[in-house]
Amino acid sequence: MTCVRVPGSSANLGPGFDAVGMALSLYAEVGVVDGSLPDRARHVDDLHPATIAYRRAGGTGEIWVRSDIPMGRGLGFSGAVRVGGALLGSGESTGVALDDPRLRAGVIELTAELEGHADNVAASLLGGIVGTNGHRAARIPLGCDLRVVVWIPDFTTSTSESRAKMPATVPFGDAVFNVTHTALLLAALASGDIDALADATADRLHQDLRLEKAEPSRRALEAMVDAGAVGAWLSGSGPTVACFAQPDDADRIAAGLPGDGRARVVTIDTDGARTIVV
Repeated sequence: MTCVRVPGSSANLGPGFDAVGMALSLYAEVGVVDGSLPDRARHVDDLHPATIAYRRAGGTGEIWVRSDIPMGRGLGFSGAVRVGGALLGSGESTGVALDDPRLRAGVIELTAELEGHADNVAASLLGGIVGTNGHRAARIPLGCDLRVVVWIPDFTTSTSESRAKMPATVPFGDAVFNVTHTALLLAALASGDIDALADATADRLHQDLRLEKAEPSRRALEAMVDAGAVGAWLSGSGPTVACFAQPDDADRIAAGLPGDGRARVVTIDTDGARTIVV
């Protein structure tokens, strides 16, 4: 049985609000129902984000989802399953192979429309760390070997609700701050300048506003920085927080994070969405 395997993501990477996302080694699998389902997979209804994307892309069958991406935690569950559904529907309606690059531009546009932003879906589709303007996306070369530590609390947050509380305008100085720090972030990642990453992941557009409602996440973020993380940020709209770590430091940083959440060391997925046999 063939399905699409799609990585989760950490979006709004530092100052890259709606513009920079990273694929992580947490995965959702989406397939068309054809007989029995794989272990732990579930048949999803027409209201599921994967099915909505599948139908919008031209799919007509029924689909199943299997995932180890936590839902409602800022790790890209909805974006990943939408990418999987859109790829399946596009392949079904066009007859083009799912791994064919010709499907990708349309999938980014469709899933970004459904999500309301493109950074998470572009990362899940392409893999690696990506920059996007909502219509096009490109991989950012990575000049250093990094791990990612995520701290996942038990509570959830709603992306739509948190976005509704964002101000319609921001001070000019805050806008310049985020533009300059995003430029520094991309340059540091590409060049391997690890020392610059701590400063480069700072944000003035959304993190403080969202962390006001998630004090445990703020404490975990501060613990990451105190432990020597190579830059830390609120993942997506939260409540998960994440940081870069050098390979030898990742387990130590994870072990020292607050016990009211689950810490996990993951890698940067470089494959993106791809077909597999289950």
